[in-house]
Amino acid sequence: MTVEQNGLSRRTALMKIAIAANVLVGAFLAIPIVGYLMSPIIRGRRSGYSRWLTLGPLSQFPAGQTRLATYRYPSVDPSDGQTADTACWVRHIDGEKFQVFAINCAHLGCPVRWFPQSGLFMCPCHGGAYYEDGSRASGPPERGLFTYNHRIENGQLMIEAGPLSTPGDAALIKISKAPCA
Repeated sequence: MTVEQNGLSRRTALMKIAIAANVLVGAFLAIPIVGYLMSPIIRGRRSGYSRWLTLGPLSQFPAGQTRLATYRYPSVDPSDGQTADTACWVRHIDGEKFQVFAINCAHLGCPVRWFPQSGLFMCPCHGGAYYEDGSRASGPPERGLFTYNHRIENGQLMIEAGPLSTPGDAALIKISKAPCA
């Protein structure tokens, strides 16, 4: 019994096999594309984390000093490894007054270092310098260090992890009403 005896030509059978193979390959290639497009939705549901993270007990940050602290970013994948550990600078002014700065320079994002002898944060990449309160001292950065929102809860210093405020944020834009000279 041949294929043509059933009313199906060889050409038609091969065409149907080729179409089925193309559909399978197309579906196989579409899986990662659909996964990529759906990842914000999937991550949003999966993460469900609190954006407030602890940096440690208040006793870990002596008054009048600036210390490096680290936290693990809450929305990570298993493949992120150590890159999910994020550093920040904590300045304990006095009592319950703190400032928490991002470790990155506001110019190009290089990590700044704290030098207690001079009371400055310094960027090794392009010579940017910041005063102890995070404001710009000199160099190419046009603004001070980015800061984290923070609070004290049960004797722990907490920060709000997530996107930092950037120069484009409306809260940071200052319009001068002084007359031009």
